Amino acid sequence: MTPGGTAEHGYRIARLRERLARDDIAELGIRIEERGGAFLLSGTVPTAAHRDHILRIAQEELGDTVVVRSDLMVASASAPDRPEELP
Repeated sequence: MTPGGTAEHGYRIARLRERLARDDIAELGIRIEERGGAFLLSGTVPTAAHRDHILRIAQEELGDTVVVRSDLMVASASAPDRPEELP
């Protein structure tokens, strides 16, 4: 990868972070790394819909010609199915 390509990718990552922060989801906890020519997004999100929205925004900001990989985990927030037993 050329130094210019690296600078361009850094610019795109900064724009993506800004857009995620300003978007309706106001997501600040997503890590974005460039690895081997692909971009890896990692972190925890509240719902699958949030994950899908973030990935859609990432592809728009980073471009259709780059690979976006996801290691975004959806937090499980389901209600317990039985009362908690304390010792």
